[in-house]
Parts: sequence; C-alpha cells; structure tokens
Amino acid sequence: MFWKIVGTLIVVWLAFTVLGFVVKGLFWLAVIGGVLFLGTAAYGAIKGRGDSKRLNP
Repeated sequence: MFWKIVGTLIVVWLAFTVLGFVVKGLFWLAVIGGVLFLGTAAYGAIKGRGDSKRLNP
C-alpha cells in the first residue's frame, strides 16, 4: 500500500514538472513539481529501508 501511494505521487509530481517546462508561463509549476518529486523519492527511500527488514526476518 505504501509503495502504491509513493509511486502515484512520484508520477503526479513528474507530470507537473514536465507540464511546467512545456508551458513557459508555468515555470513555477515545474519548480514545485521537481521539489515535490525529489522529496517524495527521498521519503520513499528512507521509509523503504526500514520496511525491507520487517519483510525478511
């Protein structure tokens, strides 16, 4: 369940980033999307490290 949410968020942030770069007037959307993408990826990597220990005792 956790990975579905993180994966969905990463796809959404990536879409915002691409849309922001394509539409010149929405450059701020690209910046926000990029920051949120990196934040979500980092959060997933940090939380994912602890999950692997619980799955394999």
